[in-house]
Amino acid sequence: MMKPDYKELDTLVIGAGQAGIAMSEHLSRQDVPHLVLEKNRIAEAWRSCRWDSLVANGPAWHDRFPGLEFSNTSPESFVPKEQVADYFNEYVKKFDLPVKTGVEVLSAVKNKNSSGFTVETTAGTYQVERIVSATGPFQTPVIPSIAPTDEELCQIHSADYRNPQQLPEGAVLVVGAGSSGVQIAEELRQSGKTVYLSVGPHDRPPRRYRGRDFVWWLGVLGLWEASASEPGKEHVTIAVSGANGGKTIDFRQLAAEGIRLVGRTQAFANDCVIFDHDLADNIRLGDENYLSLLDRADAYVEQNGLDLPEEPDARTLLPDPDCMLNPTYQLNLRQAGVSAIIWATGYSTDYSWLKVEAFNEQNRPVHHRGVANYPGVYFLGLPWLSRRGSSFIWGVWHDAKFIADQIVIQRQYQQYRN
Repeated sequence: MMKPDYKELDTLVIGAGQAGIAMSEHLSRQDVPHLVLEKNRIAEAWRSCRWDSLVANGPAWHDRFPGLEFSNTSPESFVPKEQVADYFNEYVKKFDLPVKTGVEVLSAVKNKNSSGFTVETTAGTYQVERIVSATGPFQTPVIPSIAPTDEELCQIHSADYRNPQQLPEGAVLVVGAGSSGVQIAEELRQSGKTVYLSVGPHDRPPRRYRGRDFVWWLGVLGLWEASASEPGKEHVTIAVSGANGGKTIDFRQLAAEGIRLVGRTQAFANDCVIFDHDLADNIRLGDENYLSLLDRADAYVEQNGLDLPEEPDARTLLPDPDCMLNPTYQLNLRQAGVSAIIWATGYSTDYSWLKVEAFNEQNRPVHHRGVANYPGVYFLGLPWLSRRGSSFIWGVWHDAKFIADQIVIQRQYQQYRN
């Protein structure tokens, strides 16, 4: 006899962020019985796991799903985080998607001697044929093991940073100079704090060039469709910002504004932090990436006869600041008055609930375009799932369509009767 809380489904989607919502839309369009479970609220990460002033990194005309535009927003603006979360709630309502919030998935195991999986949740047990993990890449904040153990030093991950007022008096070391690290460092500097920014390898696209946003250039140049990261760039961050109306990140300009640039953070010892000797190289390689995109954009304009205004000043770089010419390789935190460290060092994934053999030795999903090597399991929302754009709002929608098609194909095979 079945327990009262025992439920049967074809497909269970875990997570109601942008990935889970996109997945649900495509499954609904193809009449696949399914349910989306979310342990918090819809798009919760946008509301509570980001700093107060965060905006989307792409303009509103681009960073959205095809089925709905942002309301009361200029297409060229960068949408605040709360409005992004509201957008996904509105999307769920518009398409009447089956999302159930406040339910955490505890475990999912393959059934013995039958197809499908048994999924235990805080709202009961589900029997499902397929599982789509749409929990995304930003699950568990990562603070490197090199972090000092000084209890008097305030240390938080960028996921827990909200605003300058939450930090103690004193200087701040921001470790990581991708979009998050740069925006946080700049906000802290504008609040009056002394800021040290640890800069590693990065790509540095122009925010706008010749009247078009960089997302447009990556689109027409086919760069969003790159199927794999370049060798050696698997962990390279993209330094671009939508803050304050959007602007190109220029590390030389940040130095001119008073932010003290240092190389990658290597180790801590005896109240000191030791930096790699790579600051100048990292900035110059970022410049090369920046200028190469301008070159490709100029060539595209010429080849296609476009009437887009030239922008020669975009190639003018500021002189190397003193922090590049005379870099700091070691900093005594106490003497420098550093009272806080913000680790903008990324996230790891947590699949401890998914008890199937779908992972490699590093516990990373083994898949092709989101279809796992383990039948009935799918992954969505991960960086480079199928292309460069996979972890972006618009990109996850297209990846979800492919996975939904694969689920429909499998359903057709299972429904076959000789």
